[in-house]
Amino acid sequence: MSFLIPAAYAESAAPAGAPPGTGFEWIFLVGFLVIFYFMIWRPQAKRAKEHKNLLGGLQKGDEVVTSGGIAGRVSKVADDFIVLEVSDTVELKIQKGAIVASLPKGTLKAI
Repeated sequence: MSFLIPAAYAESAAPAGAPPGTGFEWIFLVGFLVIFYFMIWRPQAKRAKEHKNLLGGLQKGDEVVTSGGIAGRVSKVADDFIVLEVSDTVELKIQKGAIVASLPKGTLKAI
């Protein structure tokens, strides 16, 4: 079976006590972790913090948009739910987590 292995490969085998890598794997791993942190972890944590601050600061009279695209004015705030006034006669109970953005005052009147 030795006729299948070229002589050049057989002679250049690494010594038995040498480690398989030279540290390039560690550089690659650290580089991957740095890229993961700056491109995925940090922006996601920033968005989560901004959303938490948005939900924590909701007050009666704020104009908001839900994840479903419903725009309205907050008429009541509870722990997990808000009551959203969509028009003069329509109020909807919505989970706080569904709020995605706060609108500037007067936006609903302009629509």
